Amino acid sequence: MEVRIGIRDVAREVAFESAQTPDQVRAAVAEAVSAGTGMLELADEKGGVVLVPVTALGYVELGAHDKGRVGFGAH
Repeated sequence: MEVRIGIRDVAREVAFESAQTPDQVRAAVAEAVSAGTGMLELADEKGGVVLVPVTALGYVELGAHDKGRVGFGAH
């Protein structure tokens, strides 16, 4: 699933593919925002971690599940 995160006062958004479900991402965002301080922590599909300070969080947009890619090579 594609996740895009807008950061306050930054023109570009953070975009990555996540193996987490939409419900897991929603829960992580809700928990981080309700705490008011700290970091939003999400995992990407390659095993990496994306950390965003909650105070800098502008928005989180959840995309559709990856339907398959067109092209050459292993993904």
